[in-house]
Amino acid sequence: METESEPYVRLATLRQLHQVVADLNTARSLADTLQTVADGIVAGLNYELACVNLVRPDGDLVVAAFAGSPAAEALITGRVGSRASWERRLSMGVAWGDLRFISHTEGWVLIEDDVPQWHTEGPAPRFEDEWHPHDRLYAPMYASGSGRELLGVISVDRPRNGRHPGPWGQEALQMYASQSAIAISNARLRANMQRALVRLEREQQALRASEESFRQAFEYAPSGMAIAEMGGDQHGRLLRTNDALCRLLGRPASIMRRYSFADLVHPEDIGTLLRTSAEGGRAELRLGRRDGTYVWVSLRNSVVADTADGPRFLLTHVEDIEERKRHELQLAHRASHDALTGLPNSAELRSRLSARICERPNAARATEAENLDAGYDAPYGHEHGFGFGAATGAGGPYDHHVHIVAPTGGEVDDGTKGLAVLFCDLDGFKSINDRFGHHTGDAVLIEVARRLTTGVRDGDTVARLGGDEFVVLADGLGAADAADLAVRLRNAIIPPIRVDGRAVRVGASFGIGWAECGMTVEEVLNSADQRMYIEKRSRSKIHRRAG
Repeated sequence: METESEPYVRLATLRQLHQVVADLNTARSLADTLQTVADGIVAGLNYELACVNLVRPDGDLVVAAFAGSPAAEALITGRVGSRASWERRLSMGVAWGDLRFISHTEGWVLIEDDVPQWHTEGPAPRFEDEWHPHDRLYAPMYASGSGRELLGVISVDRPRNGRHPGPWGQEALQMYASQSAIAISNARLRANMQRALVRLEREQQALRASEESFRQAFEYAPSGMAIAEMGGDQHGRLLRTNDALCRLLGRPASIMRRYSFADLVHPEDIGTLLRTSAEGGRAELRLGRRDGTYVWVSLRNSVVADTADGPRFLLTHVEDIEERKRHELQLAHRASHDALTGLPNSAELRSRLSARICERPNAARATEAENLDAGYDAPYGHEHGFGFGAATGAGGPYDHHVHIVAPTGGEVDDGTKGLAVLFCDLDGFKSINDRFGHHTGDAVLIEVARRLTTGVRDGDTVARLGGDEFVVLADGLGAADAADLAVRLRNAIIPPIRVDGRAVRVGASFGIGWAECGMTVEEVLNSADQRMYIEKRSRSKIHRRAG
């Protein structure tokens, strides 16, 4: 099972990965892009060495960039390996998706081939997944499209943790190679476009030839391209779109000329579009397809200027990033949710709870007059407005925060509605794990998670804190409501659970705590935890026993 710290490690890795992927789009030239690719492996993916091998026009691969060792960089940068040798390497070893891992036990036969390489000697691995200096890991980069044209190969060495990458590291490296291929293709495309634009400005005599070159690059670009009007009543209207953009949005070119990007953008992204500057502007937003769905794209703008009249057209490069966004959402979900049950994990629970409480104690305990005034504006406690009343102390970081309070009547319902925190600990789960094994224990946890989720309202949170402990956040409940909810959830857990033809049972002890402004997240959870242990001790073992 995952340790509590693992989601934090994955979140930090995800942030590093996002940063190095973002850096790929800031390079000005193809050479800068290739070096950025190599540097990103070392900076963001925790390898000590990275090498970018680029396919040349003749098919062979040249070492175009290196990161991690100046000595190795000086030795092999610019050296060439034959296409046949590379194809042999990419067919050996073990396939991890698109990645190719060649163990030192198999890779010794490659020492004498013509592929440039750098390695050191080292002892045999002490355990199964320890990295050996002669281990090889390659990440091919393919051009987008159905042809899967090989653009190059990233080779990495010396993971900083000294181990073979697991599924998380493999997926991160594969995603980075995919984004690197897009960045290299875009760098080549931008270089071609810039050369075409320079020719238009410098050589009026070669205008027709330059226009044809531009048309070819525009029409046959693998990603979407558009030319829009600049200035006047028709500012922003699309004048021309290429086939890739038409296919992406499912609209013919004749229909596209009726729109501007402002007409196609998702309503939530219109502000992002308007904040994007014309010259060199970049934005990630959603554009509408003909079928009513939306696709995530990256927009990059350039101005096509006339030396006499100034800016005339806006050239927009539209890149499909739907797959990348999907991966980002998946990785973010994995970092914030329990891998076994799919519930929010401890980090996500604390984040949601922290968003509901503030550091100001007794903020919602208003006088009768204050309650009367607040009743016109805030249905759940006292909501600060814009800080007009200096005498009340409202304002600052607490503006617009709806403070929450806890019922004060103990088990007696005093009518106060608050955020109930139900701490659940399973009774008899350890004996199931000990008698039947972790497979059965995991199945029990998954079923308990399902029953808890089914038993709460939409909008409530069911999280797995760790082990056999769960926490439920339920807003807008009184003391009696929370007690009823705990009874219903306990009764939902008690029925037998069938695993591999065997019926097992667990019980559950619930402690009810209340979140209140002025408390910390840990204080809230500890309060509910202590109440759970009080409730557990108050019942005899015969009522708690299960299995």
